[in-house]
Amino acid sequence: MSSQYWLTTSLEELNKAQWEAICDGCARCCLHKFIEDDSIEEGMESTDVPSEDGAIHYTNIACHLLNQKTCACTSYEKRSELVPQCVTLTKENLEHIFFMPPSCSYRRLHEGKGLASWHPLLNKGKKTKMHELGISVRNKVVSEANVDINEFEDYIVTWPLSEID
Repeated sequence: MSSQYWLTTSLEELNKAQWEAICDGCARCCLHKFIEDDSIEEGMESTDVPSEDGAIHYTNIACHLLNQKTCACTSYEKRSELVPQCVTLTKENLEHIFFMPPSCSYRRLHEGKGLASWHPLLNKGKKTKMHELGISVRNKVVSEANVDINEFEDYIVTWPLSEID
């Protein structure tokens, strides 16, 4: 992979390996999110944008497939089959996935912000700096298998909305 390819290649032009490498591996996208929006009707897709007054509430409840230490999916290739509501980011749907955290590298590049200084691509492929700065979900989450999802209000957090850099 060429050095700093993301500076000269648009998201739409990335090959599969380049696209996958843009993911910083923070696992914030693996958190359960709830949308407070009276206009949402049953059957809306997860990529539909809520009304302007709709609020997104992040929780520290993580998908049961998440390895909380490595911040990686334990069944990455089959995740959409095993967890139907898991959204796979693609070049085609990126601009419509409004609920990705502000720190998401795909979102940052899409918004013209560039990669954050803690991104593994800027740190010899290592996640160490990201973990040290508390960007990843490591040591911050509980598995959905261990909570009553109906009591999600008890798990609402704001740290996924923080953006360092």
